[in-house]
Amino acid sequence: MKVAIAAIAVGMVALAGCSSSGGGEGGGEGGNADGAQIAFIPKLTGVGFFEAGGEGAVGAGEDLGLDVQYLGSPEASAAKQVELINTYVGQGFDAVIVSATTPDGLCQSLDKAREQGVVTLTWDSDVNPECRQFYISQGTPDQLGELLVDMTLEDISAYDAAQVSFHYSSPTVPYQTPWAEVAKSIIAEDTSWEVVDTIFSENQTEMAVQQAEALINANPDLKAIIAPDANALPGTAQALENLGRTDITLVGFSTPNAMKEYIANGTLKRFALWDAQAQGALSVHIAKMLIEGEELNVGDTFEVEGFGELEVQPNSVQGYDYEADGNGIIVMPERTVFTADNIDDYDF
Repeated sequence: MKVAIAAIAVGMVALAGCSSSGGGEGGGEGGNADGAQIAFIPKLTGVGFFEAGGEGAVGAGEDLGLDVQYLGSPEASAAKQVELINTYVGQGFDAVIVSATTPDGLCQSLDKAREQGVVTLTWDSDVNPECRQFYISQGTPDQLGELLVDMTLEDISAYDAAQVSFHYSSPTVPYQTPWAEVAKSIIAEDTSWEVVDTIFSENQTEMAVQQAEALINANPDLKAIIAPDANALPGTAQALENLGRTDITLVGFSTPNAMKEYIANGTLKRFALWDAQAQGALSVHIAKMLIEGEELNVGDTFEVEGFGELEVQPNSVQGYDYEADGNGIIVMPERTVFTADNIDDYDF
């Protein structure tokens, strides 16, 4: 069940080469992308993870001679994202890269963008695959679901009859739900644990604390909380502190800066994430390739410095049925587990 965990490369990435054999709707007509305008859209602003992704994207744009703009709303709203997409496509932007708040609510705007030759990519959180060209993914559901269980197993034996709960943003979020479903499947098949509850806090920090406190109070025998969400994890850590509970294992996904105090005071021992800055940078590199007319199809491979060889994978690695030319998923190769031993090496 264990997955290999390696340290991720930090910093900007540079495209070294590519092999390809097909094409798809959207993208440039070929030539030089110097000065091309790219809108890099987070799910919402003011969250460390998304700000880090934006820094990586803007920094890569500067290195590559592109005009990358980090554009978002403090509200995680499909309507706000649609407004942003429509505005910047209308202004002639060459690419849109979005962390989607909904799998289908952005599709009409993204479809119109592609019809006008605009590159459409997703990062962090995907839309339905027919609505974009490529998804720059932090990991497949199998990889990330296994990682959540593996971290929990560091403290709780698979043979213990332990009560476990999940806490993340929303039951409809198109990426956290598959991670949790994989983790729950592993728990059901390979452990004696019981999943007693799943709660949601809608990307709101205060709600995350309140929901976690209510969960803990309602389940006095709870042994672990799995929180694969950048707001839910620190919110749950704060709830554990507020209630003085030191007997509950907490794991999940969030940014190092949001969790340093909780690692330092022992509220939790470990959590994981990927390099959000590198994810932003990689997304911009892929956009540049497509703006310049490069064609990518499933099975094509290319080298990116700091990542090694990457491959365009089928949408099926995320559980989708849809496949088409010029469409697929590019998965970041590594995740990082943060502990007291390494967390001070990271700043995002």
